[in-house]
Amino acid sequence: MNRREMIAAAAATAGASALPASGWTATSANARPKIGIIGVGMRGRVHLAELLKRDDVEVAAICDVDPWSLNAAQAAFDTAGKPRPRVFEGQNQDDDAGWREMLAQAGLDAVFIVTPWEQHAPQGIAAMEAGIAVGCEVVAGITLQDHWDVLNVQKRTRVPYMLLENVCYRRDVLAALNMVRQGVFGDILHLEGGYQHDLREVKFNAGVPGQAYGGGVEFGPMKDGRGGWSEARWRTEHSVHRNGDLYPSHGIGPCAMAIDIHRGNRFTRLTSYATPARGLHNHIVAKGGADHPNARVRFALGDVVTTMIGCHGGQTILLSHDTSLPRPYSLGFRLQGEKGLWMDINKSVHIEGVSAPHRWDAAQDWFDRYDHPLWQAHAEKAEGAGHGGMDFFVVHAFIEALKAGAPMPIDIYDAVAWSAITPLSEASIAGGNVTVDFPDFTDGAWENRSPIFALDGRY
Repeated sequence: MNRREMIAAAAATAGASALPASGWTATSANARPKIGIIGVGMRGRVHLAELLKRDDVEVAAICDVDPWSLNAAQAAFDTAGKPRPRVFEGQNQDDDAGWREMLAQAGLDAVFIVTPWEQHAPQGIAAMEAGIAVGCEVVAGITLQDHWDVLNVQKRTRVPYMLLENVCYRRDVLAALNMVRQGVFGDILHLEGGYQHDLREVKFNAGVPGQAYGGGVEFGPMKDGRGGWSEARWRTEHSVHRNGDLYPSHGIGPCAMAIDIHRGNRFTRLTSYATPARGLHNHIVAKGGADHPNARVRFALGDVVTTMIGCHGGQTILLSHDTSLPRPYSLGFRLQGEKGLWMDINKSVHIEGVSAPHRWDAAQDWFDRYDHPLWQAHAEKAEGAGHGGMDFFVVHAFIEALKAGAPMPIDIYDAVAWSAITPLSEASIAGGNVTVDFPDFTDGAWENRSPIFALDGRY
């Protein structure tokens, strides 16, 4: 039996909880899946580094519009002692010829999409239409219609699609999930999380290739000698034109897994608020002067965006997006049940009847006791991987599920619902903080699906 037949057989026997089921088979009968990467910038090369450590895949093709990034990616193959891939190059951010050519010509089994957010939906759709499995960096789309389009293509083609949300694999997050599943907190009632990360020196730089962080206050595509490089080339534009929770999946992913969203539970409604925008303008003036042309830019994105989500099971979720003001990094997780809670901001746990009354325990003591089987099995392999090891796990999960023909652990329903928080929050704020209904992307299937994420130590 060749690999195509093995994957097809595995997919045919996948559990009913895998809706929508995968009817995909690999396009190649080689022993190793052939992987392509669209986007080998800063984030793309992190995924590339993990893939190059593996002997069970072949990174066969890469694509980017930036020559510096393409050269850096090819050097990584040399360092790893792996054959260089086919290289496909676009002319600029709006040029889709390079990546479309790669999807058509490279004979890929799967593709990692690690490009500006506005390209994720069209690239994911094109890959699935070509029968190529998708590992997509957050987010899944921009507009609400983008999310429906991605979902409908996946359901029609049944090609695997996974959102590469790495925070779901953070060691403390998985230990807390293990505690939830063992009933330590009792029934979960309230959760909090978010993206609280000072990105001012990510959104602005001097436009110099290889110097992604700070050093200037330029942003946007290079024009007349001015513009940003790396994320400053594209990400900052979203802060100019949009006001909502632009990056929800780091916070919502772990919360959703803890309360079985799409597997017996679902989001039902959402309300968002945004503060005035001050931080990015202040940064430009402080670093570039009040006369700098970018000091005239009016940013739409509120400095702190707060979103409350209601769930069918009665739980409440509070999300925060806070990227334009001076602050240390924190995702602000709070997981609270009938018996106690975990708060990551103070690295503490309290469990009634075990902890001293009205006193916190060090969270690490609990997490050592409830260390998740995934980390117990793979901590050594994850050592040195990006984001404290999380990036090993998210790549590992995608590859292992792909090879097995098994359901993706963060599946299409997770991808579109977590990501759709952005356009829904934009609509809520634009409407005067109105409460908006959350679409049921599963069309009722959530009631009968069972959890599959991180049930054991495999992936």
